[in-house]
Amino acid sequence: MAAVRGPHGTSAVLATCSAFLWATYYFFVLAATPSAGPAALIAFPFLAGGVVYAALAVAQGHGRLFLGLWTSGRAYGRTALALGMQVSVLASTYTAGSVNTSLLSLLGDVALTPVLLMVLFREGRDRARSIPFVLGVLLGAGGATLTILGGESAPHLTGWAWLVAPLVPATVAFYFLATARENRRSPQSAVVAQTMLGAGLFALPVSALFPGGLGGLAVHGTVTWVLVVALGVTSFFLAPWLYFRAIELTGLLLPALLMSGIPVFTLLLSVAVRGHSPGLWGLIGVPIAVAGSLLALEGTRPSPAKPKD
Repeated sequence: MAAVRGPHGTSAVLATCSAFLWATYYFFVLAATPSAGPAALIAFPFLAGGVVYAALAVAQGHGRLFLGLWTSGRAYGRTALALGMQVSVLASTYTAGSVNTSLLSLLGDVALTPVLLMVLFREGRDRARSIPFVLGVLLGAGGATLTILGGESAPHLTGWAWLVAPLVPATVAFYFLATARENRRSPQSAVVAQTMLGAGLFALPVSALFPGGLGGLAVHGTVTWVLVVALGVTSFFLAPWLYFRAIELTGLLLPALLMSGIPVFTLLLSVAVRGHSPGLWGLIGVPIAVAGSLLALEGTRPSPAKPKD
């Protein structure tokens, strides 16, 4: 296998760092949950990430474009998708459990996003004929699934979980597709700043519909506020910024596939931070997911041009 160099190598590094940052999401949430309601863990991280993104947009000279996006109908569509993604993940966690929710998110990133990209936008179709790419997708998704299942037994879907579950992969895939395509027309910092701030502002009144109602917006203690803001900066600014930078270099296909690293990093952080011992399936899944990601990376490389006769 060829060494990782050039735009593909840089994109892979950026996407992998992004996956690591998103893997820290659950640890911030677990640490903040005793002193912060569910509504707070949705609205305030959006607002924190949005404020930093807006500051970046202004610093890059895109302040006017950022303000102009607030009059765009497409912008509010992305805002709805971003908020829907977070709400569906929360609802799925309550009804289907954290394990099934992780599996559903993984399905949206690694499987549904490339499929939609190929079917709806006719991009990357040649990769579907690449054996390393297809095998890498299967190994990456399979290894990540084993890693998740190695943590605990997945509960069966019951009741409302069957209605909520499809929303997780759908909102994940459509949000990143819509945002990545808008970033081709407008600067990333302006686009995502508007999305994050819009989702956070809209989440404040909508919190009345969340478990705990408006009371769920309460955050108790300075340490908890630090955790909530840190969650916003890591998972709602740094992680998406790295992810969309990776997309700018190589397109959406490769970064989406490398999100199979999220459960791998989650497992490793569980061992390092919380002292959890991984199960056998988790230990087996890690090298399979890594091997799959490397194969997928190789399979997304442009085919060498054929010499002319």
